[in-house]
Amino acid sequence: MQKLIKLREGLMGKLAANDNFIKGSITHVCGSCGRAFCICPKKSGANKAYRLTYKDARQKTRIVYIPRKRLPEMKRSVANYTRTRELIQKIIDANIAIFKKG
Repeated sequence: MQKLIKLREGLMGKLAANDNFIKGSITHVCGSCGRAFCICPKKSGANKAYRLTYKDARQKTRIVYIPRKRLPEMKRSVANYTRTRELIQKIIDANIAIFKKG
């Protein structure tokens, strides 16, 4: 029983350390400037814009523009959400095991 409680405390510590997370997905859209004789479509990766798509509390889809210089930060935050979800599931499993033994 003490082993399970220590496991849960360790997981809670990891959860507290993982505080910067965002739920959503990162996508990119490509576009051109719209001028008739522009070379934008011919350039690879021209005018690529990144955005975060997520659902709010009312399950409405929201889209947020991500500046290119902040893209690595946003990718880390989205990856942290996955780790946070996994940690929460492990804590739940530990709590159920503690309840069964207790």
